Order: sequence, then structure tokens, then C-alpha cells
Amino acid sequence: MSARDLVLGSIRRALSVTGEEASRKKIVADRIAGHPRGVIPARGQLPAAERIALFLARVEIAAGTTARVAQDEDVPAAIAAYVRDSGLPLAARRGADARLAALPWERVPDLAVSVGASVGDDPVGVSHAYGAVAETGTLVLLSGPDNPTTLNFLPDHHLVVVDAASVAGDLETVLAGLREARGAGGLPRAVHLVTGPSRTADIEQTLILGAHGPRRLHVIVVGEAA
Repeated sequence: MSARDLVLGSIRRALSVTGEEASRKKIVADRIAGHPRGVIPARGQLPAAERIALFLARVEIAAGTTARVAQDEDVPAAIAAYVRDSGLPLAARRGADARLAALPWERVPDLAVSVGASVGDDPVGVSHAYGAVAETGTLVLLSGPDNPTTLNFLPDHHLVVVDAASVAGDLETVLAGLREARGAGGLPRAVHLVTGPSRTADIEQTLILGAHGPRRLHVIVVGEAA
């Protein structure tokens, strides 16, 4: 018998249950199927313009940087400007995501854009966020063949494009929308929640950026909130 079996067995004996009771199983199944929401903080429950302002502020509080553009066509120039202003080689790697593939990269011919997963030698990775959370400044990134997870974690600079209309007040709203859009069994293998660049203060409580992922996070918000 494993340590896990011993612990769970002790709990069941204390509760006088076996774990096989149909009524208890139904309670668990109903809860999973119903996706009940807990208490939602009021901080993110704002009108559209204020919600976007809160999101941008929270990103910057978490040591990220932000930019806003009016439309998709402006994104390549915003990316090129970040790369140039950061003193980096004029190159970036993106996924094959349809949203990113449709951008007019030809408008920035001096920016070398490669496509596919990163192997760790790309200074700049570009991702497209499924959504974002104003309450915490969090980006919601979905894994998949066209959205390589390596782009979220290996490049030193992570640039993320997010629609203003997809910025919700709270995480629960984003996840509910994802379940509705994908349907039962349609969720991606991984949903990454990214709030600011990678950081740790494990050693002598000294904050170090980039210890376990990107040293810089730059968020480009496109358009206006719905």
C-alpha cells in the first residue's frame, strides 16, 4: 500500500465512507459539469475603456511593458519598433497562428520573421493571446501546433498580441468563454496564464527577472474593447 493509499484510507475511515457511494460521486460529477463560479472580485468589473486601462496598468505593475495600436495592420510596425528600441537584432519568431500569419509583415521588410517553435536561440518570440484578465494583468495563452509553447518561455523577450475585445474583467469569464467556444473535450493540452516576465526571489530575497523564462514581457493591445 502506498503512502497515498494510507492517507486517503485514513480520511475515508474518519468520514465513515468508502469513496464508492453513488450519491457522493454524483455531487462531484455535478460540480465538475456545472463549472460553478466562486466570488468574483469587483476590481475588474468595469466599463470597457476602464477595463482596458486597468489591464494595461496591471501589466506594468507586474514589470511588463505595453503598447496600443488601432488595428491588426499596425502590429508588425509595433513589433519592429520594440525590437529596434531594445537594441536587439531585427528578428523575431512567431507561431503559425492564423491571426499572426495574416498580419502584413511585408510592411517591415527589415524585420526578419521566422515561423515555428523556438529551440532557445531566439531573442524575440511573438505570441497571440486567446484572452486577458484586467483584474490581474494576466494573459491567457493556448498551446497547440500553431502556438508553440516554447515561444512563451524560451526567448528572452516575449511579445504578445491581444485583442482589446478579449480582455475580460476576471479569469472566470475568459475560461467560460473558452469552454463555450471549444465545447466538451475541445480544450487545448495546456492553457498558460502569464502575468509579467519570469521572476524569482528564492536567493536572499533578491528579485531576479528571467530566471525561468522571458526576461521581458511586452503586450500589444489591438483595437478597442467591446
